[in-house]
Amino acid sequence: MISVPVATPSRSYEVLIGGGLLTRAGECLGRFLENRRAFVVTVAPVRRLWAKVLKKSLAASGIETELLEMPNGERSKRLATLEKLAEQLVKLGADRGITLIALGGGVVGDVTGFLASIYMRGVDVIQVPTTVLAQVDAAIGGKTGVNLVSGKNLLGTFHQPRAVLVDPAILETLSTREYFAGLYESLKCGVIGDPGLFRLFEDKRREILDRDPVMLEKVIADSVRLKASVVSADEREGGLRQVLNFGHTIGHALEAETRYAELLHGEAVAWGMIAATHIALSTGKLDSVTAGRITNAVLGFGKLPRMKLQTANIVKRLRSDKKTKQGVVHFILPREIGKVEITSDVPEAIVRSAVDEIRKLARN
Repeated sequence: MISVPVATPSRSYEVLIGGGLLTRAGECLGRFLENRRAFVVTVAPVRRLWAKVLKKSLAASGIETELLEMPNGERSKRLATLEKLAEQLVKLGADRGITLIALGGGVVGDVTGFLASIYMRGVDVIQVPTTVLAQVDAAIGGKTGVNLVSGKNLLGTFHQPRAVLVDPAILETLSTREYFAGLYESLKCGVIGDPGLFRLFEDKRREILDRDPVMLEKVIADSVRLKASVVSADEREGGLRQVLNFGHTIGHALEAETRYAELLHGEAVAWGMIAATHIALSTGKLDSVTAGRITNAVLGFGKLPRMKLQTANIVKRLRSDKKTKQGVVHFILPREIGKVEITSDVPEAIVRSAVDEIRKLARN
């Protein structure tokens, strides 16, 4: 088992990584759940596969749990879902001494974390992510949130978990599309701060795509270490943590414009990384060889989904993004493999060109 520490001003905790950890959840999480009621929040597909395994392990350690189920998918990441879950907790007699356990992907983690941060003015949460995206990114760092029609994650809080339990063996049940979508977030970690991880995607792509257990655990652990180091240095996105948004500025706009129905989050981030790389190249911040390496690494996973959208609509949505301040859109642009910078002086013509570029690639 690998343990990666996350140390923030509000809370320090561990990310535990290892194959088969879900069957040992009671052993790993027992110290956090002693004498506490635990409520597992999940979605139907995850419940059918993994809820019994988690509950059995916790019960073996004397921890009884109750299950709450929310609708599946990005479209359920709304305030209405949050309210329904909170009402269920009240009906079940949940008080301030409970712990919520998020068993699912990024949507479940974001909604459960948000619920934990505001229910009874705050209760503990433990993250048990079941997708690559959640294991390498969403479950770590305490960001919570729900979407508005106007944009993604516009309502949310920072609420650090008590612990994160990552079991790579769970990923065997993911569809190829879900699996690849999560890997884009891991590739992002390589671009922004870990050249070795990026080279791993170049040199060991086949093994990673084939879900080789040893290689997959290394990819996850390296990604978690990068995320943990950034979050520990900047818990509330005051500066450094913004680098984690590489690919997300345009990616979030793509998700919102397609009504969260055509792209998985990781796929939107992948298109966003290509767009950000195009902007970096067009503004002279990145050389063509490195730009080609990043783009090829993203496209090396296979074809990304096509999109029907207008460039003007994407540019308009960028203005309502969380990273836009005083009407100025901020982009995270690569300077070299392992180094990015936050830039706010990108001419709109270049942004439009970048969106046109991914629209063209999407048609191929």
